[in-house]
Amino acid sequence: MARRDAADGGKNGKADRGDKDGKALRTSTNGKVGKASGTAGTAGGKAGKAGKHRNSPGGGTSPSQEAGGLTRSLYKHELSRLQAELVKLQEWVKAERARIVVIFEGRDAAGKGSTIKRVTEFLNPRIAQIVALPAPTEREQTEWYFQRYIRYLPAGGHVVLFDRSWYNRAGVERVMGFCTKEEYGRFLHQCPLFERMLVEDGILLRKYWFSVSDEEQQHRFKSRLEDPMRRWKLSPMDLESISRGEDYSRSTDEMFVHTDIPEAPWYVVESDDKHSARVNMIAHLLSTIPYQDVQRLPLSLPPRPASKGYIRMPKGMQTYVPDHAGSLAAGARHRDQPG
Repeated sequence: MARRDAADGGKNGKADRGDKDGKALRTSTNGKVGKASGTAGTAGGKAGKAGKHRNSPGGGTSPSQEAGGLTRSLYKHELSRLQAELVKLQEWVKAERARIVVIFEGRDAAGKGSTIKRVTEFLNPRIAQIVALPAPTEREQTEWYFQRYIRYLPAGGHVVLFDRSWYNRAGVERVMGFCTKEEYGRFLHQCPLFERMLVEDGILLRKYWFSVSDEEQQHRFKSRLEDPMRRWKLSPMDLESISRGEDYSRSTDEMFVHTDIPEAPWYVVESDDKHSARVNMIAHLLSTIPYQDVQRLPLSLPPRPASKGYIRMPKGMQTYVPDHAGSLAAGARHRDQPG
């Protein structure tokens, strides 16, 4: 079956894209960087075309399993190594007062959120900020379209990761009628200009599109629907997007024609295998930024000073949370007792 990466409608007005004629773009993990100002070189980031996506195996097995990706131990080892590099990148950003913007877009249930979680897991939340905006307010609907996003752009020494972004307009807003044809056309005209201004001002802008097959997306939707802990991830907009797949594909194909520019190219992440998608995306991001290992001042713990007569307040004068863990342990010991 041909892979139709039909774009999905997202929660709160999210954007999505599709791959034309059943073909997906692929990103080299050896992407190069152009100028240090943040212009991404086209040699490393321009995508070729992938072939067809094979049918998933029967019996309810996730289609991602047929590819036979990384072993779990290899995945954990490589992810740990990459996360250590992300910490080095963070220290470089802080020392050089660099500004990084990373955009995460793609199909619903394509693994964007889980990848963002792994990117930021060991980073300082005061330096690396996740931005996931809700639907615009009435006031924001009267503003210049990019205005609500500009206020979240990073200052020197900061990283911003957009979990969905201004590309909302190119997907769900157009397909669901949340914007006019004139507003959509204005977006296609202004977006490349806007992004060029960001790059010219020194912002390191990286844009990632997470691509997942229809079979794997359906498998993940079904898993979320049956899991009460993750059911909140599904919205009526997500389910309606299934029947509007071709509309999203046509809209987002046009978006790519206008916004896949040399100064800010799109990088496509094949995400049927979430483990591979995470390490591929992080490795590529690191390869496109000219960071260096920053030498930090050595730290040592000082000796704890001797007491100067401080007496702690009696516990009875403070309110403590109940010892729920102790109750669980006591109950387990009681159940384990013979007889």
